Amino acid sequence: MNSVETGISRRYLHDEVAERLRALIMSGELEPRARLNEVSLTERFGISRTPLREAIKILATEGLLELLPNRGARVVSISTAEIEEILEVVAGLEAVAAELACRHITDAEVEAIAATHAAMVAAWRREDDPAYFALNRQIHEAIMAASRNATLANMYASLSGRIQRARYSAHKTPEQWQQAVDEHEQMLVHLRARDGEALARVMRAHIRGKKPVIAAAYGTEAE
Repeated sequence: MNSVETGISRRYLHDEVAERLRALIMSGELEPRARLNEVSLTERFGISRTPLREAIKILATEGLLELLPNRGARVVSISTAEIEEILEVVAGLEAVAAELACRHITDAEVEAIAATHAAMVAAWRREDDPAYFALNRQIHEAIMAASRNATLANMYASLSGRIQRARYSAHKTPEQWQQAVDEHEQMLVHLRARDGEALARVMRAHIRGKKPVIAAAYGTEAE
């Protein structure tokens, strides 16, 4: 058994199990429409079925899992229309976060984001996709954190979680990739200038630009 997956605290056990399941879905190990194998998961996490089923209910309320009558649960699929709707709302949330971040962010936080950006560009140049996507995500989450608005951050985490894997792993054409990197360069410029309006405009366009890429890679017709 993987040591990383053992030693779950007995306190708030179902919440910790939910976090582990959430990570498996986000990483793509549990793919859309995949059925959950409760026996395998209880053995993997070293737990009983009770906290696992409580965790499944939590993720069902988040829209990550679908409960099947008398047949357990499966990872939800997402339609092209849903992707477009969610991305539009996420774009709005990130735009608001950008404006707030420019009011509250510290110089140290800006430089930390700049360092992450430099690492992301280096990963892009060496065509290291996993590193690029992980660093890209860190930048967006750092700007959200700098907004100093817990309500906004919670809304963002709940909604973006449904498309997180698609958002940060959908492959782009070289031209789309170059544009994404250029937009990140602009974000850094506006962040350093504390220009909230300009950063919000770039952020909204940046998120909206992901629609065709994600829809092509992960979208399905609504059932």
